[in-house]
Amino acid sequence: MSFLTGLLLAMPLASSGLQPQPSAPVPSPVVPAGTMPARGIADRARLEAFLDGLLMGLMTEKKIAGVTVSVVKDGALFFAKGYGYADVDARKPVDPERSMFRIGSVSKLFTWTAVMQLVEQGKLDLNKDVNEYLDFKIPATYPEPITLTHILTHTPGFEEDGRDLFTTDSTHMKPMSQWLPSHMPERVRAPGTFSSYSNWATALAGYIVERVSGQSYDEYLEQHLFGPLGMDHSTARQPLPGRFAADMSKGYSWTGGRYQSKEWEIVTGAAPAGSMSASATDMAKFMLAHLGNGAFGDARILSEATARQMHTRIQGHDPRIPGFAYGFYEKSQNGLRIIGHGGDTQWFHTDLALIPSENLGIFMSTNTDKGGSISFGPFLAAVLDHFYPETIPVLAADSSAKASMARFAGQYLFNRMNFSTYQKALGLFSAIPIDVGPDGALIVGSPFGAMRLARVDSLLFRDDVSGALLAFGTDQSGQVTHAALDMVPMMVLDKQPGLRSPRLHQVLLGLGVITFLGILVSAVLRWFRRRAGTEPQPAHAVAGGRRLMAIAALLMVLFLVAIALIASNPTQLFGDSPTSLKVALLLPVLALLLTLGGLWFAIQQWRLGQGSLGARLRHSGAVLVALVFFWSLNVWNLLGWRM
Repeated sequence: MSFLTGLLLAMPLASSGLQPQPSAPVPSPVVPAGTMPARGIADRARLEAFLDGLLMGLMTEKKIAGVTVSVVKDGALFFAKGYGYADVDARKPVDPERSMFRIGSVSKLFTWTAVMQLVEQGKLDLNKDVNEYLDFKIPATYPEPITLTHILTHTPGFEEDGRDLFTTDSTHMKPMSQWLPSHMPERVRAPGTFSSYSNWATALAGYIVERVSGQSYDEYLEQHLFGPLGMDHSTARQPLPGRFAADMSKGYSWTGGRYQSKEWEIVTGAAPAGSMSASATDMAKFMLAHLGNGAFGDARILSEATARQMHTRIQGHDPRIPGFAYGFYEKSQNGLRIIGHGGDTQWFHTDLALIPSENLGIFMSTNTDKGGSISFGPFLAAVLDHFYPETIPVLAADSSAKASMARFAGQYLFNRMNFSTYQKALGLFSAIPIDVGPDGALIVGSPFGAMRLARVDSLLFRDDVSGALLAFGTDQSGQVTHAALDMVPMMVLDKQPGLRSPRLHQVLLGLGVITFLGILVSAVLRWFRRRAGTEPQPAHAVAGGRRLMAIAALLMVLFLVAIALIASNPTQLFGDSPTSLKVALLLPVLALLLTLGGLWFAIQQWRLGQGSLGARLRHSGAVLVALVFFWSLNVWNLLGWRM
């Protein structure tokens, strides 16, 4: 794994995130013309035949050990089935009624439901400053207070911080009362501005549930959700209670041509963001309760009015693309309004979708790291394309409008990133380039695969293959500032100004690395020439400058090697106290001080006329490139200790 790849995979978005994981679309089976059945899911046998073919094919191709599925329709369990194994070595098949999978961020829907229960009881106010419910204070960085409405729509304005989220050591767990204040992320935008997915904020909502209800988070879910719904194969407790051990699916990675079982994951102090384990049929009961507007059988977890409120869209980055309800995010496609949530741990990948107009709910979870390639979007898209096919009108790009399209081109970064610590550097290698093709179409290199976008109107574009929509936003002067992609309503793409362009900084940092290596090679060659007696003794300012720059270059090469080693171990990189990183970050500081010394010697060389013109130019150029390199490190929080 390369250094850049290691950094990317270390992002919470990808491997540690309690968060949907991007992946490429899965093509739907081709149905011969004239044989398309009626639109909708109505026949169990047809659904089973389709899912059998789809999932067995995907599991073989993607190397997924086990999948569990449940589908509800018209107020009842319509279909449930397990595929593959919950325990590969024991050849124990997945049982949709008993096999428990980690559901990651789908747990958030239970936290949001608990919040809405307390709102319904008058114990919480969605529009009140959340500081009024806490025993610690969120700083007043902006005049506007953060409310539960902001938290439920992921618009509180926090930066992302992926550190200390997972562990396998139960002694490392901390109560939320300690973990939350000690891991508080910076506020980087005014609340209500844009969605930017936040596990910390969700955990905060769960902590508020504890404080207001007087029960622990686990006790609250058991008494007010699991119990009433009869979810007897579900728990949010960590470590896993012994009574569930026999039914808990193992988590796997596909490594070295075989399934490697992994230790049970623990969400350290942010349990309400993703600690749950549940069976597929238990999740069916939860889906039925929400599709029933709060009612399931004789049980009611929300009033009808509160449930309808919870499912109502209240936030979006553009009215033409999916946005947020209260906790649920919209996954609308194929002409259907869909609300739901995805969820990822390191080994389990899950998706839940409700289609109220069809009285339909679909839940799917996988138990292997490779499952992320189908869980967020592709599985659901394949089902919808088969049962709810939609013809996408062809949009032709306009080559005559190529010049006007240049305003959209540039480098974009998802706003779900870190701004105040070393984690900001991950943005260096996760930019989304948007370029203008020769025919006037926009070419987007997204984590969901390359897209070719044709214009729908002045600020809305559509991919000509998947139908994905991209809506741009502008400032008051009409300059493009951001873009919103329909499949990720939980964040936006910020357009990066020229001096913050990751592509520019990659070039500058690359030039710096080449320069440092060149300095070291030159130093070694000069040493050999001096030993051979063919290298004359340089003047004082020349020798001093060369010596300092050689040491600085050596320190920077050691720094890059150290960072590569640290990045290859995401657990170490995102640990609570990355001591090795603190040591590594000392090296650029020392190298900068030496480079400033090299700058002083460069001035002396020119003032005293020491060294040849070529030597002075080379030394001055090396110093200039090194200083630009350190400026770039500082931009990305790698100069000094931004911990």
